[in-house]
Amino acid sequence: MAISMRAYPNLRHLAYLVALAEHRHFGKAAAASAVTQSTLSAGIRELETILGVQVAERTKRSVILTPIGHQLAEKAARLLRAADDMLDIATQSTTPFSGTIALGTIPTIGPYLLPRIIPALRERFPALRFALREDKTGALLDRLAHGRLDLVLIAFPYETEGLETMMLFDDAYRFACAASHPLAASARVELAQLTDEPLMLLERDHCLHSHALPLLEAVPAVAEAAFSATSLPTLVAMVAEGMGTTLLPDLAITGGIAGGDIAVRPMSGETNVRSIGLAWRRQSGRAKTFREIGTFLRTWAEDEIQPWRG
Repeated sequence: MAISMRAYPNLRHLAYLVALAEHRHFGKAAAASAVTQSTLSAGIRELETILGVQVAERTKRSVILTPIGHQLAEKAARLLRAADDMLDIATQSTTPFSGTIALGTIPTIGPYLLPRIIPALRERFPALRFALREDKTGALLDRLAHGRLDLVLIAFPYETEGLETMMLFDDAYRFACAASHPLAASARVELAQLTDEPLMLLERDHCLHSHALPLLEAVPAVAEAAFSATSLPTLVAMVAEGMGTTLLPDLAITGGIAGGDIAVRPMSGETNVRSIGLAWRRQSGRAKTFREIGTFLRTWAEDEIQPWRG
Protein backbone atom coordinates (compact mmCIF):
# COMPACT_ATOMS: atom_id res chain seq x y z
CA MET A 1 0.00 0.00 0.00
CA ALA A 2 1.47 3.36 -1.05
CA ILE A 3 1.93 5.94 1.69
CA SER A 4 0.30 9.27 0.92
CA MET A 5 2.45 12.37 1.30
CA ARG A 6 -0.49 14.47 2.43
CA ALA A 7 -0.33 16.12 5.83
CA TYR A 8 -2.27 14.18 8.45
CA PRO A 9 -3.64 15.32 11.80
CA ASN A 10 -2.02 13.56 14.75
CA LEU A 11 -3.79 11.70 17.53
CA ARG A 12 -3.52 14.72 19.80
CA HIS A 13 -5.51 16.79 17.30
CA LEU A 14 -8.14 14.05 17.11
CA ALA A 15 -8.39 13.75 20.89
CA TYR A 16 -8.97 17.49 21.20
CA LEU A 17 -11.74 17.35 18.61
CA VAL A 18 -13.46 14.42 20.32
CA ALA A 19 -13.26 16.20 23.70
CA LEU A 20 -14.72 19.36 22.18
CA ALA A 21 -17.54 17.39 20.57
CA GLU A 22 -18.36 15.80 23.93
CA HIS A 23 -18.17 18.86 26.15
CA ARG A 24 -19.15 21.67 23.72
CA HIS A 25 -16.97 24.03 25.75
CA PHE A 26 -13.28 24.82 25.28
CA GLY A 27 -12.57 25.08 29.01
CA LYS A 28 -14.29 21.79 29.88
CA ALA A 29 -12.75 20.02 26.89
CA ALA A 30 -9.31 21.29 27.91
CA ALA A 31 -9.80 20.09 31.49
CA ALA A 32 -10.88 16.66 30.25
CA SER A 33 -7.79 16.55 28.02
CA ALA A 34 -5.49 17.66 30.88
CA VAL A 35 -4.21 20.67 28.92
CA THR A 36 -4.73 24.41 29.09
CA GLN A 37 -7.56 26.01 27.16
CA SER A 38 -5.11 27.89 24.98
CA THR A 39 -3.31 24.64 24.12
CA LEU A 40 -6.56 22.95 23.11
CA SER A 41 -7.69 25.98 21.10
CA ALA A 42 -4.37 26.06 19.26
CA GLY A 43 -4.66 22.34 18.56
CA ILE A 44 -8.13 22.78 17.07
CA ARG A 45 -6.87 25.62 14.88
CA GLU A 46 -3.98 23.42 13.70
CA LEU A 47 -6.46 20.67 12.88
CA GLU A 48 -8.60 23.10 10.86
CA THR A 49 -5.51 24.27 8.97
CA ILE A 50 -4.45 20.71 8.14
CA LEU A 51 -7.94 19.68 7.04
CA GLY A 52 -8.80 22.95 5.35
CA VAL A 53 -12.25 23.13 6.95
CA GLN A 54 -13.81 24.79 9.97
CA VAL A 55 -14.78 22.23 12.61
CA ALA A 56 -16.17 24.61 15.24
CA GLU A 57 -17.95 27.96 15.41
CA ARG A 58 -16.73 29.98 18.37
CA THR A 59 -18.54 32.62 20.38
CA LYS A 60 -17.61 34.24 23.68
CA ARG A 61 -19.94 31.93 25.60
CA SER A 62 -20.18 28.71 23.65
CA VAL A 63 -18.83 26.54 20.87
CA ILE A 64 -20.86 24.81 18.17
CA LEU A 65 -19.44 22.08 16.00
CA THR A 66 -20.08 22.56 12.31
CA PRO A 67 -21.81 19.75 10.39
CA ILE A 68 -18.43 18.65 8.99
CA GLY A 69 -17.03 18.97 12.52
CA HIS A 70 -19.57 16.43 13.79
CA GLN A 71 -18.68 14.00 11.00
CA LEU A 72 -14.98 14.38 11.64
CA ALA A 73 -15.43 13.94 15.43
CA GLU A 74 -17.14 10.59 14.84
CA LYS A 75 -14.30 9.48 12.55
CA ALA A 76 -11.75 10.75 15.08
CA ALA A 77 -13.35 8.76 17.89
CA ARG A 78 -13.10 5.57 15.82
CA LEU A 79 -9.46 6.25 14.96
CA LEU A 80 -8.61 6.84 18.63
CA ARG A 81 -10.32 3.58 19.60
CA ALA A 82 -8.31 1.78 16.92
CA ALA A 83 -5.11 3.34 18.29
CA ASP A 84 -6.03 2.22 21.80
CA ASP A 85 -6.69 -1.28 20.49
CA MET A 86 -3.24 -1.33 18.84
CA LEU A 87 -1.61 -0.44 22.14
CA ASP A 88 -3.73 -3.03 23.97
CA ILE A 89 -2.75 -5.76 21.51
CA ALA A 90 0.92 -4.91 21.96
CA THR A 91 0.59 -4.78 25.75
CA GLN A 92 -1.28 -8.07 25.93
CA SER A 93 1.40 -9.80 23.87
CA THR A 94 4.10 -8.84 26.37
CA THR A 95 2.36 -8.28 29.73
CA PRO A 96 -1.15 -9.75 29.67
CA PHE A 97 -3.51 -9.08 32.57
CA SER A 98 -1.86 -5.80 33.45
CA GLY A 99 -2.70 -2.11 33.27
CA THR A 100 -6.03 -0.43 34.01
CA ILE A 101 -9.48 -1.53 32.88
CA ALA A 102 -12.22 1.10 32.78
CA LEU A 103 -15.17 -0.90 34.13
CA GLY A 104 -18.73 0.39 34.12
CA THR A 105 -21.69 -1.06 35.97
CA ILE A 106 -25.28 -0.14 36.83
CA PRO A 107 -26.67 1.04 40.20
CA THR A 108 -28.69 -2.14 40.73
CA ILE A 109 -25.51 -4.25 40.50
CA GLY A 110 -22.53 -2.14 41.56
CA PRO A 111 -23.19 -1.61 45.30
CA TYR A 112 -24.12 -5.26 45.83
CA LEU A 113 -21.50 -7.02 43.70
CA LEU A 114 -18.39 -4.85 43.19
CA PRO A 115 -17.28 -4.93 46.86
CA ARG A 116 -17.20 -8.72 46.50
CA ILE A 117 -15.72 -9.24 43.05
CA ILE A 118 -13.04 -6.53 43.00
CA PRO A 119 -10.99 -8.14 45.84
CA ALA A 120 -11.36 -11.52 44.11
CA LEU A 121 -10.22 -10.04 40.79
CA ARG A 122 -7.24 -8.32 42.42
CA GLU A 123 -6.17 -11.58 44.00
CA ARG A 124 -6.52 -13.49 40.72
CA PHE A 125 -5.05 -10.73 38.49
CA PRO A 126 -2.75 -8.73 40.79
CA ALA A 127 -1.28 -6.58 37.98
CA LEU A 128 -4.71 -5.36 36.86
CA ARG A 129 -6.35 -2.19 38.16
CA PHE A 130 -9.97 -1.19 37.73
CA ALA A 131 -11.27 2.34 37.19
CA LEU A 132 -14.96 2.15 38.09
CA ARG A 133 -17.93 4.08 36.78
CA GLU A 134 -21.60 3.67 37.73
CA ASP A 135 -24.40 4.77 35.40
CA LYS A 136 -27.53 3.54 33.66
CA THR A 137 -27.14 0.87 31.02
CA GLY A 138 -27.71 3.08 27.99
CA ALA A 139 -25.12 5.62 29.12
CA LEU A 140 -22.59 2.88 29.88
CA LEU A 141 -23.01 1.27 26.47
CA ASP A 142 -22.61 4.65 24.81
CA ARG A 143 -19.34 5.21 26.68
CA LEU A 144 -18.23 1.69 25.77
CA ALA A 145 -18.97 2.29 22.08
CA HIS A 146 -16.98 5.52 22.15
CA GLY A 147 -13.98 3.96 23.87
CA ARG A 148 -14.42 5.69 27.24
CA LEU A 149 -15.04 2.34 28.93
CA ASP A 150 -13.33 -0.99 28.28
CA LEU A 151 -15.79 -3.36 29.90
CA VAL A 152 -19.31 -3.17 31.36
CA LEU A 153 -21.07 -5.31 33.94
CA ILE A 154 -24.80 -5.08 33.26
CA ALA A 155 -28.08 -6.98 33.43
CA PHE A 156 -29.54 -8.85 30.48
CA PRO A 157 -31.59 -9.13 28.36
CA TYR A 158 -30.47 -5.86 26.76
CA GLU A 159 -29.71 -4.97 23.16
CA THR A 160 -25.94 -5.16 22.69
CA GLU A 161 -25.50 -5.34 18.92
CA GLY A 162 -21.86 -5.28 17.90
CA LEU A 163 -20.62 -6.27 21.36
CA GLU A 164 -19.27 -9.54 22.70
CA THR A 165 -21.05 -10.69 25.84
CA MET A 166 -20.61 -13.34 28.51
CA MET A 167 -23.28 -14.29 31.05
CA LEU A 168 -22.06 -14.88 34.61
CA PHE A 169 -25.09 -15.84 36.71
CA ASP A 170 -28.86 -15.42 37.00
CA ASP A 171 -30.51 -13.10 39.49
CA ALA A 172 -34.12 -13.90 40.46
CA TYR A 173 -36.86 -11.51 41.62
CA ARG A 174 -38.77 -11.71 44.91
CA PHE A 175 -41.81 -9.91 46.26
CA ALA A 176 -41.08 -7.28 48.90
CA CYS A 177 -43.50 -5.43 51.16
CA ALA A 178 -43.59 -3.70 54.52
CA ALA A 179 -43.33 -6.06 57.49
CA SER A 180 -46.84 -4.97 58.51
CA HIS A 181 -48.34 -5.76 55.10
CA PRO A 182 -50.90 -8.65 54.99
CA LEU A 183 -48.81 -10.54 52.41
CA ALA A 184 -45.78 -10.47 54.72
CA ALA A 185 -47.22 -13.54 56.46
CA SER A 186 -47.63 -15.53 53.22
CA ALA A 187 -45.36 -18.49 52.56
CA ARG A 188 -45.46 -17.63 48.86
CA VAL A 189 -47.08 -14.84 46.89
CA GLU A 190 -49.33 -15.64 43.94
CA LEU A 191 -49.35 -13.37 40.92
CA ALA A 192 -53.10 -13.00 41.27
CA GLN A 193 -52.56 -11.48 44.72
CA LEU A 194 -50.74 -8.54 43.12
CA THR A 195 -53.79 -7.37 41.17
CA ASP A 196 -54.80 -4.82 43.78
CA GLU A 197 -51.29 -4.03 44.98
CA PRO A 198 -49.82 -0.52 44.57
CA LEU A 199 -46.72 -1.91 42.88
CA MET A 200 -43.65 0.31 42.65
CA LEU A 201 -40.68 -0.15 40.32
CA LEU A 202 -37.66 1.85 39.22
CA GLU A 203 -38.07 4.44 36.48
CA ARG A 204 -38.46 3.18 32.94
CA ASP A 205 -34.88 3.96 31.90
CA HIS A 206 -33.60 1.57 34.57
CA CYS A 207 -33.26 -1.90 33.06
CA LEU A 208 -34.61 -3.37 36.31
CA HIS A 209 -37.99 -1.93 35.32
CA SER A 210 -38.16 -3.76 31.99
CA HIS A 211 -36.70 -6.94 33.46
CA ALA A 212 -39.36 -7.08 36.19
CA LEU A 213 -42.35 -6.44 33.93
CA PRO A 214 -42.38 -9.84 32.15
CA LEU A 215 -43.15 -11.42 35.51
CA LEU A 216 -46.37 -9.39 35.58
CA GLU A 217 -47.60 -10.03 32.05
CA ALA A 218 -50.05 -12.61 33.34
CA VAL A 219 -51.66 -9.93 35.51
CA PRO A 220 -52.46 -6.99 33.17
CA ALA A 221 -53.84 -4.96 36.05
CA VAL A 222 -50.36 -4.60 37.52
CA ALA A 223 -48.33 -4.56 34.34
CA GLU A 224 -47.71 -0.87 34.92
CA ALA A 225 -46.17 0.25 38.18
CA ALA A 226 -48.19 2.61 40.35
CA PHE A 227 -45.06 4.57 41.20
CA SER A 228 -41.48 4.74 39.98
CA ALA A 229 -38.36 5.54 41.97
CA THR A 230 -34.91 6.73 40.94
CA SER A 231 -32.92 4.19 42.98
CA LEU A 232 -33.33 0.91 44.82
CA PRO A 233 -32.67 2.47 48.27
CA THR A 234 -35.43 5.03 47.60
CA LEU A 235 -37.76 2.28 46.43
CA VAL A 236 -37.09 0.17 49.51
CA ALA A 237 -37.53 3.15 51.83
CA MET A 238 -40.98 3.82 50.36
CA VAL A 239 -41.93 0.15 50.69
CA ALA A 240 -40.81 0.19 54.34
CA GLU A 241 -43.15 3.14 54.92
CA GLY A 242 -46.07 1.13 53.60
CA MET A 243 -46.48 3.21 50.44
CA GLY A 244 -46.54 0.17 48.18
CA THR A 245 -44.89 -3.12 47.30
CA THR A 246 -42.17 -4.04 44.83
CA LEU A 247 -40.02 -6.74 43.28
CA LEU A 248 -36.37 -6.98 44.30
CA PRO A 249 -33.53 -9.03 42.79
CA ASP A 250 -31.67 -11.59 44.89
CA LEU A 251 -28.39 -9.70 44.50
CA ALA A 252 -29.78 -6.64 46.30
CA ILE A 253 -31.60 -8.71 48.91
CA THR A 254 -28.57 -10.81 49.86
CA GLY A 255 -26.55 -7.58 49.73
CA GLY A 256 -28.58 -6.29 52.67
CA ILE A 257 -30.90 -3.75 51.05
CA ALA A 258 -34.00 -5.12 52.82
CA GLY A 259 -33.84 -4.30 56.52
CA GLY A 260 -36.10 -5.37 59.35
CA ASP A 261 -38.96 -3.18 58.12
CA ILE A 262 -39.14 -5.14 54.85
CA ALA A 263 -40.57 -8.62 54.34
CA VAL A 264 -39.34 -10.60 51.33
CA ARG A 265 -41.39 -13.49 50.00
CA PRO A 266 -40.89 -15.90 47.07
CA MET A 267 -43.24 -15.77 44.11
CA SER A 268 -45.24 -18.83 43.11
CA GLY A 269 -44.48 -20.43 39.79
CA GLU A 270 -41.42 -19.79 37.67
CA THR A 271 -39.65 -16.69 38.96
CA ASN A 272 -38.54 -14.16 36.40
CA VAL A 273 -34.79 -13.60 36.36
CA ARG A 274 -32.30 -11.18 34.93
CA SER A 275 -28.87 -12.39 33.86
CA ILE A 276 -25.75 -10.60 35.09
CA GLY A 277 -23.02 -10.49 32.49
CA LEU A 278 -20.14 -8.67 30.85
CA ALA A 279 -19.97 -6.86 27.51
CA TRP A 280 -17.05 -5.40 25.54
CA ARG A 281 -16.28 -4.25 22.00
CA ARG A 282 -15.69 -7.20 19.68
CA GLN A 283 -12.62 -5.57 18.17
CA SER A 284 -11.02 -4.70 21.51
CA GLY A 285 -7.37 -5.62 21.76
CA ARG A 286 -8.07 -6.86 25.28
CA ALA A 287 -10.89 -9.21 24.34
CA LYS A 288 -8.86 -12.25 25.44
CA THR A 289 -8.31 -10.66 28.86
CA PHE A 290 -12.02 -9.92 29.20
CA ARG A 291 -12.90 -13.52 28.35
CA GLU A 292 -10.48 -14.73 31.01
CA ILE A 293 -12.02 -12.32 33.54
CA GLY A 294 -15.49 -13.54 32.60
CA THR A 295 -14.51 -17.19 32.92
CA PHE A 296 -13.00 -16.52 36.33
CA LEU A 297 -16.07 -14.59 37.54
CA ARG A 298 -18.46 -17.25 36.27
CA THR A 299 -16.61 -19.92 38.26
CA TRP A 300 -16.35 -17.59 41.26
CA ALA A 301 -20.11 -16.93 41.14
CA GLU A 302 -20.91 -20.64 41.28
CA ASP A 303 -19.51 -20.73 44.82
CA GLU A 304 -20.06 -17.17 46.01
CA ILE A 305 -23.41 -16.04 44.56
CA GLN A 306 -26.25 -17.81 46.31
CA PRO A 307 -29.95 -17.16 45.67
CA TRP A 308 -32.06 -15.71 48.46
CA ARG A 309 -33.67 -18.58 50.37
CA GLY A 310 -35.63 -16.69 53.03
